[in-house]
Amino acid sequence: MTSGSLGDTIPAEDQPLIEAVDGGFPAAIDDLGHLVRIPGIAWPAFDQQQLVASADRIASLAEETGLFDTVEIKRAPLTDAQDGELGQPAVLAVRAARAGRPTVMLYAHHDVQPPGDDELWNTPPFEPTVRDGRIYARGAADDKAGVMTHIASLRALAEVVGTENLDVGLVLFIEGEEEYGSRSFAPFLAENAEQMRSDVIVVADSGNWDSTTPALTVSLRGNTTFHLTVRTLDHASHSGMFGGAVPDAMMATIRLLNSLWDENGAVAVDGLAVRDTATPEYDEAMLRDETGLLNGVQPIGDGTILSRIWNKPTVTVTGIDHTSVAHASNTLAPEITVVVSCRVAPGQSAADAYEAIRTHLLNNAPYGAHLSFSEVDLGDGFLVDTTGWAVEEVRAALADGYDAEPVDYGVGGSIPFISDLVERFPEAQILVTGVEDPHSRAHSPNESLHIDTFRHAIRSETLMLARMNRRTKP
Repeated sequence: MTSGSLGDTIPAEDQPLIEAVDGGFPAAIDDLGHLVRIPGIAWPAFDQQQLVASADRIASLAEETGLFDTVEIKRAPLTDAQDGELGQPAVLAVRAARAGRPTVMLYAHHDVQPPGDDELWNTPPFEPTVRDGRIYARGAADDKAGVMTHIASLRALAEVVGTENLDVGLVLFIEGEEEYGSRSFAPFLAENAEQMRSDVIVVADSGNWDSTTPALTVSLRGNTTFHLTVRTLDHASHSGMFGGAVPDAMMATIRLLNSLWDENGAVAVDGLAVRDTATPEYDEAMLRDETGLLNGVQPIGDGTILSRIWNKPTVTVTGIDHTSVAHASNTLAPEITVVVSCRVAPGQSAADAYEAIRTHLLNNAPYGAHLSFSEVDLGDGFLVDTTGWAVEEVRAALADGYDAEPVDYGVGGSIPFISDLVERFPEAQILVTGVEDPHSRAHSPNESLHIDTFRHAIRSETLMLARMNRRTKP
């Protein structure tokens, strides 16, 4: 997919932009390091002042570009707010468009996942460490590199185009709670809709085909997550005295959950949709390399591997409340609660998918077990309209910035807030990009950012913004 030496196909008028990006790249790496050292986690169990510090730092970086009319740190009420409870701090910086140019919103998030077990990290999770061309740290890829891609691109734009000659409108929106469900996202959009109204929205929170081949994400699965509680007894009983006659909750839960998949591991729930579309070549060897699938363990599902990941539903049990191994006793458990996380094929509503799964579980409850459902969280998937002018613009910028033709990419994960953007700004073209590659291990121990990918992402976004600055709004 490589087209030659970087710069061979870039117009002469854009060459100074590439030079500005490369000249400012050490500063971008340094500022990324400072951001990564701030452990901003939106979970209530963590120090929430770290998110305040993170937002303050990003607001200062935005101010220093000299491009924005206003730079503010704002909070909005939670969607289900009690007593006016507010969400986490977000940075909103705005520059009005001039001379008929379009307005571009640049989105990323500054909160990160919890680090998990520190012993599983090769180096401290919040101390950025360079090894083999990668920066290892929590948030290095997801999504503080997304934040710094925007900041570094704006710096290059300010250096080459200059504040006086910049006519494209800019909205920099850096959210503070994406990893915790974007719980104030829709109210934030509602409260700031006029300031944020844009023709193009760049969501820098996805990935690439590999570390050298860029991708434009054109589909995302939705998500349906809930807690399922299975009850068979009103109190625990001695497993020796009554085992064999009384079904315990664990036995019922195992048999119930097993009904969700067929013998190949494919989801076996009536009413869950499958998107029928072609996928690029991707073999089992690539899957094993990118996931760490153990020797002898076979992939699950049917159809092409990428169709299973991009276009079909999944059901995963991600948590369970039961007696730990260390405290196990000879007892029939009366109640078990599991967390069920489902990915929904693009095009099907998360609400419809939840109803299909709920109906399946109720219809398959073994031994008359009592089921209850709680903590339901729904997020719709997303399909990009690839016919818009902005899609052409970003594809060309990615090709020039990476010196490789971009791939139209499906993602098995979900970005539920995109549906809020579509609802609030229906005329905007949404471009989902990112800096991750298949070895970034976002959300996992030893998360990392490929340094050259980061450089190429900044080059691409800078080229895109500069070209939109020359483009009259359609």
